[in-house]
Amino acid sequence: METAIREALDRGGTVDITTIGRKTGLPRRIEIYFHQFDGELYLTGRPGFKRDWVANIVAHPEFTLHLKHGIQADVPVRGRLEPDPVERGRILYRALTESWGSDPERSRAALDRWVQTAPFIRFEPIDQG
Repeated sequence: METAIREALDRGGTVDITTIGRKTGLPRRIEIYFHQFDGELYLTGRPGFKRDWVANIVAHPEFTLHLKHGIQADVPVRGRLEPDPVERGRILYRALTESWGSDPERSRAALDRWVQTAPFIRFEPIDQG
């Protein structure tokens, strides 16, 4: 993988993703925030309602991450749900406090809701060679 792409993945931030629609089979592109913690990559969002992009990734795990800040590149990736609520909580707390700058006490108080209802996908680049 190119150094510039690896560096962009290490920073996290706003990207677009293109998933394949679980029902239509058509590409669906949205803007989303991704996180990198300890070399692992995650997609998440605010809690409270289901997201089509999560269902699309569950149905079709391979999708495209479109880097657009500092470098423009399309990175093929593979995603999966994180089934462990303890691991989701650990990462979501870091996303809240480290990526989004939320107050640690408020984040801790809201964490159960985030773990239960926030979208959460772990993903990794697909080896291209």
